[in-house]
Amino acid sequence: MSLPTGTFPAQSWGPPAPPSPSGAALAGAAAPTGLPSADQAVTHTLLNCLLREVSGPEHQTAVVDGNLLLRLPRRGVLLRVALRRASLLGAHRFTGPVTEQRDGRWVGVDWPRLAEYTHAELFLRTGVSNEEFLEQIASSHEGVSAAIAAERPAPAPVGDQSPKWLAGYLASERSLLFGHRFHPTPKARGGDLSDWSAYAPETAAAFPLRHLAVREHLVAEETARPDAAAPLDRLGDVPDGYRLLPVHPWQYDLLRDHPGLRAALDRADVVDLGTGRSPFAATASVRTLYDGGTFLKFSLNIRITNCLRKNASYELSGAVALTRVLEGALDDLAVRFPGSAVLREPAYRSLALPGPDGRPDLALLEGFGVIVREGLAGRLRPGTTPLLAGAVADEYPTGPGHISRLLDGAGPERALQWWGAYLRLLLPPVLAAYFDHGLVLEPHLQNVLVCVDEDGMPAQVLFRDLEGTKLLPERHADTLAALPPEVAGPMTYDAQRGWDRVIYCLLVNHVAELLAALADLHPHTEPALWSQVRSTLREFATAHGCPPRLSALLAGVPLPAKANLLTRWERKADRDAGYVRLTSPFPLTEHVRDLGARPDVPWSAAG
Repeated sequence: MSLPTGTFPAQSWGPPAPPSPSGAALAGAAAPTGLPSADQAVTHTLLNCLLREVSGPEHQTAVVDGNLLLRLPRRGVLLRVALRRASLLGAHRFTGPVTEQRDGRWVGVDWPRLAEYTHAELFLRTGVSNEEFLEQIASSHEGVSAAIAAERPAPAPVGDQSPKWLAGYLASERSLLFGHRFHPTPKARGGDLSDWSAYAPETAAAFPLRHLAVREHLVAEETARPDAAAPLDRLGDVPDGYRLLPVHPWQYDLLRDHPGLRAALDRADVVDLGTGRSPFAATASVRTLYDGGTFLKFSLNIRITNCLRKNASYELSGAVALTRVLEGALDDLAVRFPGSAVLREPAYRSLALPGPDGRPDLALLEGFGVIVREGLAGRLRPGTTPLLAGAVADEYPTGPGHISRLLDGAGPERALQWWGAYLRLLLPPVLAAYFDHGLVLEPHLQNVLVCVDEDGMPAQVLFRDLEGTKLLPERHADTLAALPPEVAGPMTYDAQRGWDRVIYCLLVNHVAELLAALADLHPHTEPALWSQVRSTLREFATAHGCPPRLSALLAGVPLPAKANLLTRWERKADRDAGYVRLTSPFPLTEHVRDLGARPDVPWSAAG
């Protein structure tokens, strides 16, 4: 059986049609006002992955009577789910349960059964086994369940010393209850449930750090400027001859029995000072903490989604090196695009205890490594509130920063104005970084803060986390040659891989998802929303001589989407992730707008 990929009737874009006889939901249904169950969220997320990476590319999908039909060809299973809204990009919104055709009937498929079908299909497709895959999906289900059930206390009153935007910002960091909707295990995690309750952003966790005093000659540190490590020193006092090393308390519990650390404590090379005075709040990444002044990115030997979240030694040095060598480029972008800024990472500090071979013990060097990231106050425009882009763009209204709350019942004209203002802030600096500076930013939804004014309108964007920032070697040969190979190597992408990463993060992960949240509010505006994206890209291209890659993008070449399901199945590093290609919505926007209520003209949007 071969079905046209992502096909749906054009009447979806016309006036709302009456309910279909089958009772299936039709495109254009109202945006959700509540939250799904964990069972439904996990089932829909798996279906998203199958649509995008397996059944869609193999032309095993169709839309019939408001339902998506999706076939797993090797396993021989036909699945069905009702559509709440169809998508030009094939990233459809689902509603209700998933069913399968069995013995001539449609019967329900729960998340464990769908996980088993996915497991079987991927094994038959790749010939590769993955014995942990089902366990990781179960872990993700447990994580979603815990996030939904978590008690989130009301924000404490903002004190005289705290900026008034802080409570709203932290609420946005704490509202990602479901995670990446195109990742098979977005909330998979290691560690004990009690530890997660104590340290997870979803529980509004805030806690003091563990403070260690380390003899000066055993401190590993790099800085991009003389005062860059001062935020660490200001956290507390230490005896003469020592430096302060803050540690995530969860990480300290994980490493406290390391033989080298125990011996250093016995020798007083390291002194345990106990807990610090000031609480730090967990942000969406779990391991990056914020006290209202400075972000500290800690290592955490806990598996979250794909991997242990530790700062590798090359990442510690790389963050500081990038901050140093990119100062001119980032300053140039800030001047040319004053509605944007990049948070620098000007220092790291760690513990360099010699191991048996005389070199620093790598488990301790990486395990206790902490990266200093600039706080928001120095970059934030006055009168604005920063919100995590992922919270603004969530499919469900999980927090006060969601787009439905920012627009607060506004009509489609206001929504289009909001969108146009946002695109003009977001797109140009990312493209200029690539074309003018050979710099690959990674502006996915968890790496960007949307700063809104008192009316909820976008006024600024802030980019964060240099871990994913890369250099194009042909533009930075001298810089890379001056760095140790183990630092320079992971810091680069070739031009094509860098372009794929930029376009995936910028357009598929970020723009498409925030556009989808806006289209949920006003479904018939989706073509106009995509037209605004194309117009903003065209404005930049015209001003920059229309580089070939950008020209092809505007002409409608397929868009790269990271293959999270296949990457997870094959247990590849994120750097080695492959891409599937999605049909570009750009050539289709005007076509769909003109179809009106003609139900006889289908078209294909690759899933």
